[in-house]
Amino acid sequence: MTCMHWRWRVAATQRELDDVARIRWAVFGGELGLLSPQSALSRREVTCVDTLDTTVHVLVYAGHEPVATMRVALPNAEVAANQGGKVGLEMEQRVDLSGLLQPGRVVAEPSRFCVLPKWRRSEAVTWLQAGMYVESVRRGVTHWIASTNLETDSPEDALLAWRVAEHRGWLSPHWRVAVPDPRSAPVQPRNPYYTPEERARAAQGQLDGLRLPRAPVLFARTMGARFISEPLYDAYFQWFTLPLVMALDEVPADSVACFRALEQGLRPAA
Repeated sequence: MTCMHWRWRVAATQRELDDVARIRWAVFGGELGLLSPQSALSRREVTCVDTLDTTVHVLVYAGHEPVATMRVALPNAEVAANQGGKVGLEMEQRVDLSGLLQPGRVVAEPSRFCVLPKWRRSEAVTWLQAGMYVESVRRGVTHWIASTNLETDSPEDALLAWRVAEHRGWLSPHWRVAVPDPRSAPVQPRNPYYTPEERARAAQGQLDGLRLPRAPVLFARTMGARFISEPLYDAYFQWFTLPLVMALDEVPADSVACFRALEQGLRPAA
C-alpha cells in the first residue's frame, strides 16, 4: 500500500455521496451490525444531517477506490431554530454546549469517521484526518466538538474507559459537560470491551497498561483531543461514546506538518 496513489476530496457528486453512504454502511452495518435491518436493503447509511448545505463529506481514495470517509457538520441556523439551540449541531440535542460557545469561536462537529477494514493500517487514516483539518481551517472552524466510539454497550466498560482516559491525562482542563443518565442502555450488554481480568485490575486501582478503544486514542494522540464528560449513550448506534473537544490551534505540530505536506503534495479538488 505504500506505493498507492492517495487523494482526498470533498464529496460533491451523486456518485461520491453514494460512496460515502456505502462506506458507512459497510462499517456500521455490515461489519459492526449496528444498523437496522431496513438499511441493508440499500446498504447505505444516511441521516438528515447529510443533506444539509452546511455538512461537508470528506472522501479518501486509494487509487480509484473510495476507502474512507467522515463528515464535518458546521453550524446550521435552520437546525438551531428548529431545536431551540444556538448553533444547530447534533451534539447540542444531547449535551449542553453553552460553556463552549464564545464570540469568535466557530464550532463544528466531525462524525461518521469510517475506514474500510482492509485499509485501517494504511495511510487512509492520516489522509482522512488531513482532509478534516484542512477543510475545517478553510471554513474558519476553530474547535471541533464530537463524541468518539467506545466499542461497547456496557455502562461498566464505558466508565472504565473514561477512567483510563483520565489516568492518561486526556481530560480537558477547561471544559466539562453533563451527560444524561443512560437509561436506554441495555441491562445485559451484548458487546463488552474489557475482560473480567482487566476489570479486576481496575477495581484494585491498577489502570497502568489498560487498553482504550482505537478511536479515542487516535484523536487524543494525533489531534490533541481532550474529553469533556463521562460516557454518553448513543441510542442510534446503541453504543457508548466519549464526548471530546479539539482546538484546531492545539493540534500537535507534527500532525499539522504532516497534513500540510499532504495538502501541498496534492491539493484536493474543491
